[in-house]
Amino acid sequence: MAITNMNEKFAHELRDIYDAEHQFLEGMQLMLQNAADPKLQNMITTHIGQTQQQIRNLEQVFNLLGQEARRETCAGAKGLLTEGQKVMKETSQVPAIRDCCIAGAADKVEHYEIATYRGLIQGAQLMNQPEILRLLQENLRQEEQTSQLIEQSSPQLLEKAANAQYAGGDHMSQISAQ
Repeated sequence: MAITNMNEKFAHELRDIYDAEHQFLEGMQLMLQNAADPKLQNMITTHIGQTQQQIRNLEQVFNLLGQEARRETCAGAKGLLTEGQKVMKETSQVPAIRDCCIAGAADKVEHYEIATYRGLIQGAQLMNQPEILRLLQENLRQEEQTSQLIEQSSPQLLEKAANAQYAGGDHMSQISAQ
């Protein structure tokens, strides 16, 4: 479908992120099943609840626009999920390394969502839609907070993975240090 004006562009991006949030919700449930670190599990569980609220916020945005909430396949989300699933499979033998990969994949998702919400917020500002703006800003705030939490937890996850690797007799880190 051709996009010929700013309202159509906004609606397209809204349907796109609506689909992405649904896809990411499914992906987080898979990540939760595969995560070994209790803090990572807790972060994922918390963000699952936030994502469910974000979906409801998007449904309110559709309602405020007088549109039916519908999804338009988000290829970007599909690609991020495919990559995340691939790396979880490739690291399935070492839970600590898998946790690092899960955190990294989750942060990539957060940055995708942050960029999308920032663009939608600009559109809502141009359309002079304060209630839509508020709902989108709420979603953005949660995405930014989640990204920050992931980034703060990454050093601990990396250290845990490095310790597991060393304890497992893998001396590759010693070789690369020389």
